[in-house]
Amino acid sequence: MKRARNEVTEPQDAEARRRIRPVICYPVDTLPRPDIAAYRAAREGWKKVSEVVVPPRDARCFQVPAGSFFRIVSIEGPQVGDLNLWSAQDIGERFFSGKTRALHGTHLSTGDQLWSNLPHLRPMATITHDTLDWYGFDEYGGSVHDVIGTRCDPYTHKLLSGHEYHHCCHSNLTRALAQRLGRPKEEVEPAVHDVLNVFMCTGFTRDTGQYFMKASPVRPGDYLEFFAEIDLLGALSACPGGDCSTEHSSDLAACHPLLVEIYRPKAPPLGWTSPPRNGYSRRHED
Repeated sequence: MKRARNEVTEPQDAEARRRIRPVICYPVDTLPRPDIAAYRAAREGWKKVSEVVVPPRDARCFQVPAGSFFRIVSIEGPQVGDLNLWSAQDIGERFFSGKTRALHGTHLSTGDQLWSNLPHLRPMATITHDTLDWYGFDEYGGSVHDVIGTRCDPYTHKLLSGHEYHHCCHSNLTRALAQRLGRPKEEVEPAVHDVLNVFMCTGFTRDTGQYFMKASPVRPGDYLEFFAEIDLLGALSACPGGDCSTEHSSDLAACHPLLVEIYRPKAPPLGWTSPPRNGYSRRHED
């Protein structure tokens, strides 16, 4: 259904205005790029040091030291995960999905980086392997691992349905973070932020520009792999929408657990150093 629009008369030069070529907002020619070959070489002889199983319709926290790898793995069936990342030393530094989207696009894959919020603005993690990279963009404009959605939350659910639902990803992440930090849920909730929608297949409709989802192409054995650029605290929610083929938050959708695996390499990638916080002076001068 199209959105209602005011009745207006098109100007005579309407088509000329539409034909103006777009300009990329953030040209990334000068953006430092990770050496993916060096990262992959560092995996040789690595050791799996821990793992965390994330139950369906719930979330769990995990920690990854800088210079280590972690994977989010599908283990039983098609399942979407909502990922939050913080600096392990300061949860005020957290994943900035909006700036990540501006730098890398609407959907992420191998070689893209997850950036932290202002004033920190540095890479938190680098995607080093994606078994769903083959999917690309489909005929509807859909792709996987998006940074365009927020996270399913109980506030929007209440607004649209009138009902309370406590296993939305926002609530799951809030409970997990509160438990990990030993702090009240209402105190840590503001630190829960817009996510990387791992394995989720999404896009925008061409007629109304609405955010859509469709059945995820993920299957058991698929994974998304990251390299931790800084010491990370992560939280992953196994979305109550399952593969998000029909509903965003539901006790009826088929849901499955997800697995987080953490690997320590024998040595860091050749030439790698953990990135410092952004060098802007913060003077904000007139």
